[in-house]
Amino acid sequence: MSFMNPRNAALTPLMFMAGLLLLSGPLQAEIKIPAVIGSHMVIQQNSPITLWGWAGAGESVTVRFKGQTVTSDAGAQGFWRVRLEPVTADADPSSMTISGSRSPAVTLVDILVGEVWLCSGQSNMAWTMNRTHTPTPEILRARFPRIRLFQVPRRAAADPQRDVDAAWAACSPTTVRDFSAVGYYFGLEIHRALGVPVGLIDSTWGGTRIEPWTPPVGFQAVSELAGVLEDTRRLRTEYRETLPAALSEWEAWREAAAEALATDGTLPEAPERPRHPLSNQQQPTALYNGMIHPLVPFAIQGAIWYQGEANRDDGLLYQAKMEALIRGWRDVWSKQDLSFFYVQLAPFNYAFNWQDTGGDVPDFYRLPLIWEAQRKTLSLPHTGMAVVTDITNLNDIHPRNKKEVGRRLSLWAQARTYGRKTLVYSGPLYRSMEVVGDRIRLRFDHVGGGLISMDGQPLSWFEIAGPDRIFYKAKAEIRGSNVVVWSPRVQAPSAVRMGWHQLAVPNLGNREGLPASSFRSRRPPPH
Repeated sequence: MSFMNPRNAALTPLMFMAGLLLLSGPLQAEIKIPAVIGSHMVIQQNSPITLWGWAGAGESVTVRFKGQTVTSDAGAQGFWRVRLEPVTADADPSSMTISGSRSPAVTLVDILVGEVWLCSGQSNMAWTMNRTHTPTPEILRARFPRIRLFQVPRRAAADPQRDVDAAWAACSPTTVRDFSAVGYYFGLEIHRALGVPVGLIDSTWGGTRIEPWTPPVGFQAVSELAGVLEDTRRLRTEYRETLPAALSEWEAWREAAAEALATDGTLPEAPERPRHPLSNQQQPTALYNGMIHPLVPFAIQGAIWYQGEANRDDGLLYQAKMEALIRGWRDVWSKQDLSFFYVQLAPFNYAFNWQDTGGDVPDFYRLPLIWEAQRKTLSLPHTGMAVVTDITNLNDIHPRNKKEVGRRLSLWAQARTYGRKTLVYSGPLYRSMEVVGDRIRLRFDHVGGGLISMDGQPLSWFEIAGPDRIFYKAKAEIRGSNVVVWSPRVQAPSAVRMGWHQLAVPNLGNREGLPASSFRSRRPPPH
């Protein structure tokens, strides 16, 4: 709902003239389509093609594309939607015509068919090409006309929006420089691996939490987050309850302002516009409403996600929030196998106190709990996690090597989404442990060509504990496809962990150069 303000008052004569034009005769109707459906777009191959838009109420709308002709009628509100049959990848540009029974046709040109991915999250995904390592040569090489870019402007909204102010563009040094670097490098790898056009949608906002990106249906799907949905409903109700008084105040101001204008008197100060409590970019659903909902149901293959720094204090609850996001996006896109690949946060020197800061977890263990939440999210189907501990900068929360981050995400997509089964796409992930005398033997998935120390030094950041649940620094050695861990201070080991500190940069990896994720074999001891 909008409110009057002095600038609106200045437009009143124009509005009056527009009204006269409407009364003088019917205006020609116009077909409108959302920005994500436009010239230079990439359409997702082998997937039903849903197109939508707005026209005159009850108007018949016909879409023609690649030999298909589909007609639908706009409803009472002027909304129309059509569904075309899937088409195969095509790097040759095609055109699409959308015409109405009472409207001139809209023609979209230079349309490709291939793979479409959504790139979302906070600042590490938003980090642009012109701020990475050696940006100039990389940007100058970015001449890939069959990669198309669509950059969603930042917008928070209390209610779902129907469109964004953006347009598709072919990848070039000009268009890529302010685009997500991780998204670009991911798309480039997919383009090279599959040899098909790739469409990339950059919908990011630095410093934001995960809750604003999540649709209501996502919170509804995860019982631990029922309170979030209840809070949003309460805030929405409370806001609407304040509007009658606000409208009365504005009406009184309008009358006083009109009288002042007529008598050349002093204009009264306009009342403050009530601000919706859910319109802030940190509020649940706000970024979904403004930056994701306008894209739905434009067909996509999947999403890549780099976020979590803003939720560092959530601990294991972050797993539930990731589940809500993933299930929510899959629900709104009606695609339960939507691929969702994400980046496990890099180690970083967050300010911390050595003493407990009043919570249940010391500062330097907060990040490892997020790592664990991210690792546990792999239990959801069609998900994958890129580990980046070896390309971090402990004093920079934005590590600049985004090229390797994009490549590692692409490995998951190539293997899990596109069926390249022989590809090693992950570093070692902890599977199980076995106590053997005074030692613990660890087993891992994704060993690949074999476990290695990535820097050639003794394995680092391993700790072991006995029944007293006190962890001590441990020695660790690779034995075949396993790792054996021990400490002379622990005679009866019962638990082990690796990389359990925000500054941890462990050196365990596989021969394919992919690092192991941090882990713990049981809950850490109380501190």
